[in-house]
Amino acid sequence: MFKYLSTDYFNWILIIGVILFIFEIAFFYGGTIIPALFSALFMYIGWKYFHRLWGKILFWISLISLVFAVLNLLAVRFLIIAAVVLFIMNYSKSKKKMEHYEPILPGGEVREETVIEIDALFKSTFLDDQITDDTAYQWKDINIHGAFGDRVIDLSNTVLPKDTAVISIRHLVGNIVIYVPYEVEVSIHHSSIFGRGHILGNHHLQLMNKSLFYQTANYDTSQQRVKIITSLFSGDIEVKRI
Repeated sequence: MFKYLSTDYFNWILIIGVILFIFEIAFFYGGTIIPALFSALFMYIGWKYFHRLWGKILFWISLISLVFAVLNLLAVRFLIIAAVVLFIMNYSKSKKKMEHYEPILPGGEVREETVIEIDALFKSTFLDDQITDDTAYQWKDINIHGAFGDRVIDLSNTVLPKDTAVISIRHLVGNIVIYVPYEVEVSIHHSSIFGRGHILGNHHLQLMNKSLFYQTANYDTSQQRVKIITSLFSGDIEVKRI
């Protein structure tokens, strides 16, 4: 992002941040560092018992407390302000150096291609559940992002192409459930900050900042296959046969 700024800027920012951090420990008895450590400890306990109601409540309260404690540190405030200033400087310099080029075709010919706009199977939504139709529907590759809600995709109600069908979901909080027919090969690449994963009989009960990658045995040689790429901040993913 900051390719127009020299390394010296970043070095000075880091040095000043470390000095402010040491200054806060020495003269303010750690400031909000100790509350932040306690919040992190309680957040870990809440995550360990996340399957219980009190664990979920403890986790989210501790997470909010940790965020506020970290933001109250002098070094963190300085780094946020410095990042904003550097972003503005970088944007200003990039605008000055930006040049516009137009393609030059032989004989000055302008070529226009015929393209067809296709309605998406799912549209990106901020707050809503999305579920495929219970009846037969026409398959279209899925590439969506969202904030809150569940995503349920049943591939048994559609006819997949003799090619690679793609499902790409980037989501904040919610669960993702994908039903895959037995005759279809599948590849799953999932990343999560908090949550659980159930992938074709393989269970991961605690996913903390972790990625999963599974692929069926005949995926590379099969003509009919599904490639699933998902990412969640907090939530579960389940991929199972139907």
